[in-house]
Amino acid sequence: MPHYQERGKIPHKRHTQFRNPEGGLYSEQLVSTEGFSSVSSLIYHCHPPTVVIKVDEAIDVTPVIASMKNMQHRCYMGFNIKPEDDFLKSRKPMLVNNDVHIVLAAPKKSMKDYFYKNSDADEVIFVHEGTGVLKSVFGQLEFKYGDYIVIPRGTIYQIEFAEENNRLLIVESFSPVVYPKRYRNDFGQLLEHAPYCERDIKAPQNLVTTDKKGDFLVYIKKQGLLYPYHYAYHPFDAIGWDGCHYPYIFSIHDFEPITGRVHQPPPVHQTFEAHNFVICSFVPRLYDYHPQAIPAPYNHSNVDSDEVLYYVDGDFMSRKHVERGMITLHPIGIPHGPHPGTVEKSIGAKETKELAVMVDTFKPLWITKEAKGVETPDYFGSWIE
Repeated sequence: MPHYQERGKIPHKRHTQFRNPEGGLYSEQLVSTEGFSSVSSLIYHCHPPTVVIKVDEAIDVTPVIASMKNMQHRCYMGFNIKPEDDFLKSRKPMLVNNDVHIVLAAPKKSMKDYFYKNSDADEVIFVHEGTGVLKSVFGQLEFKYGDYIVIPRGTIYQIEFAEENNRLLIVESFSPVVYPKRYRNDFGQLLEHAPYCERDIKAPQNLVTTDKKGDFLVYIKKQGLLYPYHYAYHPFDAIGWDGCHYPYIFSIHDFEPITGRVHQPPPVHQTFEAHNFVICSFVPRLYDYHPQAIPAPYNHSNVDSDEVLYYVDGDFMSRKHVERGMITLHPIGIPHGPHPGTVEKSIGAKETKELAVMVDTFKPLWITKEAKGVETPDYFGSWIE
C-alpha cells in the first residue's frame, strides 16, 4: 500500500474543530476502504462534499460481450483502436470478467468540462504514449511514457493531456490493487528483495485549493453505468489531507529485474496484485548466465490462469511479428511457448530490450465486441513452422 503522506494544512488532532480564517469550520471527510478496516485518508474541504444540485439520467457503459467462453490463443492489434476526443468515450473494454476489466484508450483531448470517479474499481493506467497531469483532491501527478498511474476507487480526477497522441492501457480492478505480499514486511515496508522501493513511488504534489461555487459535473461509474452528478462546489477544494489512500505513480522503468543462471519464471516480474489477478512488468534485463542456458522461455501450460501480454516496446526473442500495442491472450487449458526458431536463436544472447505488461487472471476472461474488431485471425496457428 502507499505509505503515509500529508499535504496542505491539517489540524493537530483528527475529528476536532478546524476553522477557516473567517471562523467557519472546514468540512472533514474520511475516505476509507473495507469499511473502517483498511487504508484511509482524511480530507479537509472548504465546503461539504455532499452538496448535489441534480443527477442526470445514467449512461450504460457495460462491456458488450462477444464470447464468454474461449479455448483458443488470440491476438489483438491494440493500436487499431481509433482515437477519440473524449477520455471516457475513448475507453474500449477488450477482455473482462468479474474481477478485472482490461481496457484500451486513445484519448485526444483533456478532461476540461467534467470530472470522473470510478466507484467500482481501482484503476491502473499504464501510459504507453503521451504526457500530462492527473489532478485530484490530493494534488497533481505529472505522468509520462512508462508510468503506472494507480488510482484507488472513489477518487474524483481529471486528466490534462499535453498532446493529442495518447495511448493508454487501463486495468480496472474490482478489488484493491496492492504491492505483492511477498515484497512487504508485517508493517507494509517494502523489503530488500523487492524489485522496487518506496523511493520509486511518486505521490501527489502541488496541492491547489480550488474554492469555487457553481455547477461541476462528475461522472460516477457504478455497476456498468455512468451517473452524471452535478455538485455545487469544485471537487478539488481541499485545504489539506493526510493518510495512506491516494493516487500514485510507479514507472515501469524503475522496476529492477530479477535474473538468474537459468530462465526465471514470470512471478519474478510481478509488480502489483489483486484478488484473482496479478500485473507483471517485463523490462530490459540481462539474460541467464549458466553456460548452457536457454534464454527463451520454455513451453508452459496455463492450468489455472489466462495470460494477457501487452507489448510496449523493444525486441521479443520468443515471438515473431510483434507490434507495439499488440495484445495476446493465452487461455487456461492450452500450452503456449516460443515461436519456431526462436529457441535456437536466443542461445548466446546476452540481454533483451523488451518492454511489456502482463495481466494473469485466475478466472477465464470474456472477449468483447471491441476486441473482436481488432483481432488478428489465425494467431493460434502461428506456431506452425
